[in-house]
Amino acid sequence: MCSKRKTCHGGPSQQEQDSPAVANEVFVIDEEVSHLTRLKSEPSERTRACLHAGKSHISTFKLLSSRESNRSGFGRFSSADCSYALRKHLPVRGPWCVDNMDCAAYISQFSSDGSLLIAGFRGGRIRIYNADKKWKIHKDITCKSLRWTVSDIALSPDQQYLAYSSLSPTVHIVNVQNALKQSHANSTDIHEGLNFSAADDESSFGIFSIKFSKDGREIAVGNSNESICIYDLGANKVTERIQAHVADVNAVTFADESSDVLYSGSDDSLCKVWDRRCHKRTKPVGVLAGHLDGVTFIDSRGDGHYFISNCKDQTIKLWDIRKLSSATKDCTPKAYEWDYRWMTYPSEARFLKHPYDQSLATFRGHSVLRTLIRCHFSPMHSTGQRYIYTGSSDQCVYIYDVATGNVVETLKWHESIVRDCSWHPHLPTLVSSSWDGYLVRWEATEDDDDPTTLNKGKQKMCPEGYTFTL
Repeated sequence: MCSKRKTCHGGPSQQEQDSPAVANEVFVIDEEVSHLTRLKSEPSERTRACLHAGKSHISTFKLLSSRESNRSGFGRFSSADCSYALRKHLPVRGPWCVDNMDCAAYISQFSSDGSLLIAGFRGGRIRIYNADKKWKIHKDITCKSLRWTVSDIALSPDQQYLAYSSLSPTVHIVNVQNALKQSHANSTDIHEGLNFSAADDESSFGIFSIKFSKDGREIAVGNSNESICIYDLGANKVTERIQAHVADVNAVTFADESSDVLYSGSDDSLCKVWDRRCHKRTKPVGVLAGHLDGVTFIDSRGDGHYFISNCKDQTIKLWDIRKLSSATKDCTPKAYEWDYRWMTYPSEARFLKHPYDQSLATFRGHSVLRTLIRCHFSPMHSTGQRYIYTGSSDQCVYIYDVATGNVVETLKWHESIVRDCSWHPHLPTLVSSSWDGYLVRWEATEDDDDPTTLNKGKQKMCPEGYTFTL
């Protein structure tokens, strides 16, 4: 959330891109991750050879013709061929309305199979939409004991249970597959509370990030108590409590399917890696320095090696956990005092770089102000994870090319902060959630006959203003 430190540094926000220093900055990325990205998102060497394409562009028509004539000898597309064909059809058309609420939309997430979309709103509302049935509401949840807003939500791997958190030490669990469409906490439905506080906690704290383990047996949270907590659902108690950072832990996520490794990001500007197989579980296996302000979100690539982090220094960074530091490096650039909740990013800070930056690449263009804005890798199935996409405080969704660092698309329609966005795991559909109360979808193709089409003039400003951040 908000950093406890007043000294903040960093790169340029989107409004500062005209700076000569930023405009002349050369994008650099590690050769290995660039090569892996291209392998998963571009036609294979065998496909290129049979088409005599070399490094030239291959049209979708040529790919289809080659497959039909079996020129490659496979009789089918490789996964890279599929990603190459699909990633040229980005979800940039629209938008179309999924929902229009009178309160700010904070979170939007597709389920792992894409059948459900979960959205969290300020004021204690969570709605689950059936993406396969014209976005009809599957479950309308009125939350229990919220402080200000739903801070995060997580769907269990079997899509049976939803966990939601707020600015309190309690996470609530609700069954989303029962017959009830309206779920009012402990009135029409049971919202079981999981208490993450310890007996010696001097004061209450808020939870900013929540994740199910891949087997659905545990829940990990990051909180304002500067710690990571692991809750064992079978034992019904907190089994691990790690004093992880020296400021709010805004982001925590599991690295891969094993759930043995965790990534965390904090307002202390650091990302840390935790291996639960180690004897000293309360100590990170390594630290990743490079950001110059508070980390707002982390998304894992799912391979146990790479992840990205969004930051108040107005950048997204790509990391490789095989390039860890054993200790925190001192940050030496000149400090600038500012508060991201109500101030614009200091223009003087846009020239600063961390002297010990361990990141593989830095992506600039979007802006991170007012709230903990989220970023994600694009889906493996349809894009080969070729892109990184993020919400932005300048009311847009940005899509970056991982290999080049370029902004390939900017989705503009909202009239307020886009805090979160979610790309369908299989289809060219992206949903953005904004403080203007709109939940909208973007598609790869036009559908002018759809009555939910949103035109210019239907926008609205944030109904409640920028009175609070999360």
